[in-house]
Amino acid sequence: MITRADVDEATARIAGLVRRTPVMAADAGSLPGAVWLKCEFMQHTGTFKARGAFNRVLACRERGELKDDVGIVVASGGNAGLANAYAAARAGVPAAVFVPESAPAVKVRKLRETGASVIQRGAEYAEAYDAAMAYAGETGAVYCHAYDQPEIVAGAGTVGSELLEQVPDVDTVLVAVGGGGLMGGIAAAVEGRARVVGVEPASAPTLHAALAAGKPVDVAVSGIAADSLGARRIGTIGFEVAVRTGVRSVLVSDDEIVAARSQLWAEYRMVVEHGAATAYAALSSGAYVPAAGERVAVILCGANTDPATL
Repeated sequence: MITRADVDEATARIAGLVRRTPVMAADAGSLPGAVWLKCEFMQHTGTFKARGAFNRVLACRERGELKDDVGIVVASGGNAGLANAYAAARAGVPAAVFVPESAPAVKVRKLRETGASVIQRGAEYAEAYDAAMAYAGETGAVYCHAYDQPEIVAGAGTVGSELLEQVPDVDTVLVAVGGGGLMGGIAAAVEGRARVVGVEPASAPTLHAALAAGKPVDVAVSGIAADSLGARRIGTIGFEVAVRTGVRSVLVSDDEIVAARSQLWAEYRMVVEHGAATAYAALSSGAYVPAAGERVAVILCGANTDPATL
């Protein structure tokens, strides 16, 4: 179980290695209520995931689990792969990143640019994951999960503790949910200070389904934001924190996500991925309506997207 103490520990551990991303007030009258935009898409590698990656790598080094000659292994051709490869490079250890054979060439190239060894295995992510776990067992490399390890979640939660310093009187934090690592970390960080609302694509409702079932369950995944919010099941850690802290879920459609992403570009010249626009879509679509006087922060969590599609 992750608590604010774990997030505080992560904050101290990764200090100086991650960016303190800015917060800006949304234009008055553009959205209901008083709204702040937390620009985490400006983080290293383009997403919040650098925070958890650094926390995982450095915590493992402190415990003597990280071998300098072997380093880490991760199964992800997306944001988690980039973040963990970047953290490993900064820590001076090798990174092996397993991706499916179908991984886009542009993602493989970006991973290799970090200095990571990219190994393509299998037709689907599950096969790449199995290969990565086998590699970890054979070599002793530290496995870095995309969203469901204590250090990963606590590191992501530093977004929330940072936000509290920037907007101390925030009432509600809107955050996109895929595997639930960012949501769980932020909910732990702001527990007792603010509420968290998880925003999900209706086509990938991992938290929504888990709350209804009383436990994490598999869901069908599709839609415009599946590249970053495409987990089939919410992580155990994120779900436990959500239940403990009373996180609620709201759903938005693909059309609402696309419109939100376009609005962020048109009004603020912010280039964000569809996963980040999902949180904003809760307000712009009316899926979440703040109460009178409610102060809301929206986490814009990633920018790894093609600007040509705006």
